[in-house]
Amino acid sequence: MKKLVVIDVVGLTQKLLRHMPNLTALSTRGWQAELGTVLPAVTCSAQSTFLTGRMPAEHGIVGNGWYFRDLGEIYLWRQHNRLVQGEKLWETARAASPGYVAANVCWWYAMGATTDFTVTPRPIYHADGRKSPDCYARPPQLHDALTDELGPFPLFQYWGPTASIASTRWIVAASRRLLRTDGPDLLLVYVPHLDYDLQRFGPDSPQAVAAARAVDAELGPLLADAQAAGAAVVALSEYGITAADTPVDVNRALRREGLLEVYTQDGMEYLDPWTSRAFAVADHQVAHVYVGDEQDLPRVREILTALPGVDEVLDREAQARYGLDHERAGELVAVAEPDAWFTYYYWLDDERKPDFAKGVEIHRKPGYDPAELFFDPDDPLVKAKAGLNLVRKKVGLRYAMNVVPTDPRFVRGSHGRLPASPADGPVLVCSEPVIPSTVESSGRVKATEVRDLLLQLQGIREGAYR
Repeated sequence: MKKLVVIDVVGLTQKLLRHMPNLTALSTRGWQAELGTVLPAVTCSAQSTFLTGRMPAEHGIVGNGWYFRDLGEIYLWRQHNRLVQGEKLWETARAASPGYVAANVCWWYAMGATTDFTVTPRPIYHADGRKSPDCYARPPQLHDALTDELGPFPLFQYWGPTASIASTRWIVAASRRLLRTDGPDLLLVYVPHLDYDLQRFGPDSPQAVAAARAVDAELGPLLADAQAAGAAVVALSEYGITAADTPVDVNRALRREGLLEVYTQDGMEYLDPWTSRAFAVADHQVAHVYVGDEQDLPRVREILTALPGVDEVLDREAQARYGLDHERAGELVAVAEPDAWFTYYYWLDDERKPDFAKGVEIHRKPGYDPAELFFDPDDPLVKAKAGLNLVRKKVGLRYAMNVVPTDPRFVRGSHGRLPASPADGPVLVCSEPVIPSTVESSGRVKATEVRDLLLQLQGIREGAYR
């Protein structure tokens, strides 16, 4: 059986590939193709499609988060693999080839997965409220081996205002170690760095080009290791990031119409999904809008359709056309125009915003917040405050890192809607010289075809390309 390394270079597009000589050399040795994505074109939905061969309507991952109706709570970035419905790539391979060994380094829904090796970000949540960077690793001894060799997982460089190439460097080093010491048959690697500066500065900025070159340099040694091990390599992306500078305050619009409710504690307002007639879970350029009473659907649709920056509003019938009509999806799904994206903001008075609004709080905010990639430019002391908080952290004191803006105007790139052109969409690069016939004729791989392609590369079963 041929070993396989699958590298998810998030945000990789044909336009950026020309600045990445190591990945370009991979495609020269093998081939590359346009990669179709899914709606929403976000990490959790796309990865789950790659690994199951199913659309979101079947595997249930309708976004990076959704409203859990049975709990009455909005949750983003849950981690348990049981949320993904359907057989996973490595489970199919293991059934066909007993003894098959799979490793996952930072692909999502890693916890509780049936992979043999697992590494995923997982902070330490101390009893006094502090949060320290760390990871979850399985088998348990892998955690200490990685941290002894590489240091703690650089959580604060993985996301937030200080997100940088450091997290990608750690992930690549961990992947190289697993490839060298354990030689899995399948190695999944998630490389996050392109996500940062493309959202901060836009996909056509000098910073985006620099980020592409930096990622490619970090990948060089891993690609060389894979070639030396005789492994096939597939590098792919979940989505392309396009220029966007128009924030859409969907929840504020619903609140002004009396449909969204809040409750107040200590002078701060919190979204109340239990009593709201309608609210949105914003996720980049897609927003799941949950409507408690079907009689409100026409009114909510009218409000959303009239909102500047909204391109489409999908009911269940329209969701079915995109393979998104799962029970977890909103009764309505709003899709932003190409240069727009959805905020999660729901407060109307800035003095009433919750204290987590100015922090990096991916689990407490009822929607995605790209402003977490910035230090607040309107606060001249923001970096000094952050430094003081780090001192407090080092001496064991509690602290609140309230340093990000609640003004969305700084964001310059987004994703989530289907790409308007192949140049702005995801791409797949393969090291192997034989091009599947359907790819040769169309120049394209569908997201639902990735699973069979990967199995075929390992010679495990007859897939869609034979």
